[in-house]
Amino acid sequence: MNIVLLGPPGAGKGTQARLLAESQGMIQLSTGDMLRAAVASGAGIGKRAKEIMDAGDLVPDEVVTGIVSERLDRPDVAGGVIFDGYPRTAAQAESLDRLVADKGMMIDAVIVMEVDDEILADRISGRFTCGNCGEGYHDADKKPTVEGVCDKCGSTEFKRRSDDTAEAVRARLEVYNADTAPLIVHYEAQGKIERIDGMARIDKIAAEMRAVFGRWTGSRIE
Repeated sequence: MNIVLLGPPGAGKGTQARLLAESQGMIQLSTGDMLRAAVASGAGIGKRAKEIMDAGDLVPDEVVTGIVSERLDRPDVAGGVIFDGYPRTAAQAESLDRLVADKGMMIDAVIVMEVDDEILADRISGRFTCGNCGEGYHDADKKPTVEGVCDKCGSTEFKRRSDDTAEAVRARLEVYNADTAPLIVHYEAQGKIERIDGMARIDKIAAEMRAVFGRWTGSRIE
């Protein structure tokens, strides 16, 4: 089974894609990871992507599609894939449709993690991590047991992402909503959309993801 997972920045797509992939023996395909791996290889389309990035330009759709195509030629995708972060636009969705069809594959389902933009903005803007071990915290939901001291390693160094301000998050959400709305329409026309509550607890979202998988494969997933 091949799944596209959609959700705004900070909704937890990566976490949920990883959990579902691990539980069902699938491969998580993150555009960022695939792009970094292609660039690191220094060959073929990865070399072209590096040249574009080194020039300060955005990697065009055709190059991203080429990288995805190369990744889908590897044998480990036979057990199914979860696309995490791709496609991002209707044009990319159309390219992906053609790509998987050419390879004798198909996108079986598209899971949309629905969120409340304002709550998500507050959630993201409150995040910070230990500067030593990377343990995650939140101003409201998960403070260190001892203020200023990491629970995991005892470090007193903490950091926040510069783009995790409420204003920056809202700007990213606006871009996501503008780009993704037509993409959802694209997949709705194919009867592939499944919607889940992206504001629920991680374990509940994971259970809903497994339930979607079970419905589409006809199997019972605990």
